[in-house]
Amino acid sequence: MSALALGLLAALCWGFHDLAVRYISQSVSVIAALMAVLVAGALLQFGLVAIWAGFAPMSAKAVSYAVVAGGFYLLAGLSMYAAFQRGPVRLVAPLVASYPVLSVTLAIWRGSEVSIWQWLAIIAIGVGVSIVSTQSDDGTEYPATGPTIAFSILAAIGFAATFALGQYAAELGDEFIVSLIGRLTAIPVLAAIAIASRKSLWPGARALPLLCLMGALDAVAILCVVSAGRLPNAQYASVAASIFGLLTVVLAWAILREEMAFFQWLGCIIAFTGIGYLAI
Repeated sequence: MSALALGLLAALCWGFHDLAVRYISQSVSVIAALMAVLVAGALLQFGLVAIWAGFAPMSAKAVSYAVVAGGFYLLAGLSMYAAFQRGPVRLVAPLVASYPVLSVTLAIWRGSEVSIWQWLAIIAIGVGVSIVSTQSDDGTEYPATGPTIAFSILAAIGFAATFALGQYAAELGDEFIVSLIGRLTAIPVLAAIAIASRKSLWPGARALPLLCLMGALDAVAILCVVSAGRLPNAQYASVAASIFGLLTVVLAWAILREEMAFFQWLGCIIAFTGIGYLAI
């Protein structure tokens, strides 16, 4: 399977996962929901390692990349869950999915030239998100957009770092083990955060089946992106996966009945056009 195909599969999984995040976060705390997703995903990945990959030794460098990737993955997860809890999906999804912008930023920092079209794509993302965030004629009350935008941007940064470091680690070791190490890194850190903040880790029996399904979807998506590290044009996987945001917006409109005015659709199209160009 090509890196592009793996990225599209990841986008499909994350599209449904993020829709479920918006739904479940209205009744379950962010920490409890994320812990259940992490544990369910870890169990699935452990089984995949045991069946297909085996527990082959990895170099210290590969393990270190995987551990740091797990830390950024936790940052991304906490931030994204908090952002979707606040809503609306039409604002959060384009921002979380805008992590290809960070690739351009890194290129500038390294001294690479950025074309006028890439600058226009970045501007398009900002304009599109601005249109979505200012057009709110559906009558639904949402929390202040400032913190929501901040959480969404933090999630984008976390995902960009997770994908880059995870693919570096996969070049040096087995992608199944790399993905598992990242998740096993995030779990104890999240548990420590829960203990320090005196938050419960139990999401409730009713929410558990959906959270387990979310864990499986997330585990498959992460594995797809990390696995591309061994393939030609590995970056195509992470940038193709960014279209999950568009799928999430459409699903929220169709299933959760989040109303979308004409200009909000226009804003989403503008933002995702910019994301799509940067992904080329």
